[in-house]
Amino acid sequence: MQRLEPCLAACAEAEFKNRLVVAGRAALAAGAVLRDFFDRPFRVSHKGAIDLVTEADVAAETVILSALREAYPADALLAEESANQYQGAPMGRAWVVDPLDGTTNFAHHFPWFAVSIAAVEGAASRVGVIYAPLLDELFCAIEGAGAWRNGRRLKVSTAATLQESLLATGFPYAIREKSHEVLAAVAALLPEAQGLRRAGAAALDLAYVAAGRLDGFWEINLKPWDTAAGILLLAEAGGAVSTYAGTPYTPYIPELVATNGRIHQAMVERLAPFAT
Repeated sequence: MQRLEPCLAACAEAEFKNRLVVAGRAALAAGAVLRDFFDRPFRVSHKGAIDLVTEADVAAETVILSALREAYPADALLAEESANQYQGAPMGRAWVVDPLDGTTNFAHHFPWFAVSIAAVEGAASRVGVIYAPLLDELFCAIEGAGAWRNGRRLKVSTAATLQESLLATGFPYAIREKSHEVLAAVAALLPEAQGLRRAGAAALDLAYVAAGRLDGFWEINLKPWDTAAGILLLAEAGGAVSTYAGTPYTPYIPELVATNGRIHQAMVERLAPFAT
């Protein structure tokens, strides 16, 4: 757990520090489960036409929820596979968990996926961990204590224009119903950017904006477990998040623009016509 030490040292709140240790250990344990499944046959089921769940999702979530319940039995849980019903932000303290963000990638043995765990109070993320098992990169943040990757502080990029920016986006599971607006948004930004990537794991996209590897990211139809940890990383690294219309964002709003801050207004101007 040495990778968590700089973040822990920067935090004065014992409660948040304890939560980071619990989340970090749970993420690493779940990552080990995912690595074990990755190179061998596993079962794949459908939650929708193109919305998949594998036995690795379920096994990783079981490991995470067991650790969280043991440490914080009174906290509420919001998790993609087994506790995924919500009506807005939970009351009080809760955990928001995605045991495998990038399930479609995982099912096709495409090595871009992550574990995402956030400790929240209402709509506010207080602690966040994102772990990419095959890259062995552990991203973490505590509110007010910065964002870190494997013990190194994160800082957003300095790109000041779309022309010098590498952007990322994602496509919703409802792409067949929303293809026109999704592709129209791509058409609004692709010609102006230096490059565009669509890798398929929103949590990692947010972590990469926080790390300065990407300059901006946008997507619709997101769920709380996709973004609760990543938006804290980005805020602590100096970035900005909003809706397409430029209004304040929480993980319970399905559309997101996330940037280094410098290009935020330019992205919002181009995405505002597609706001819901």
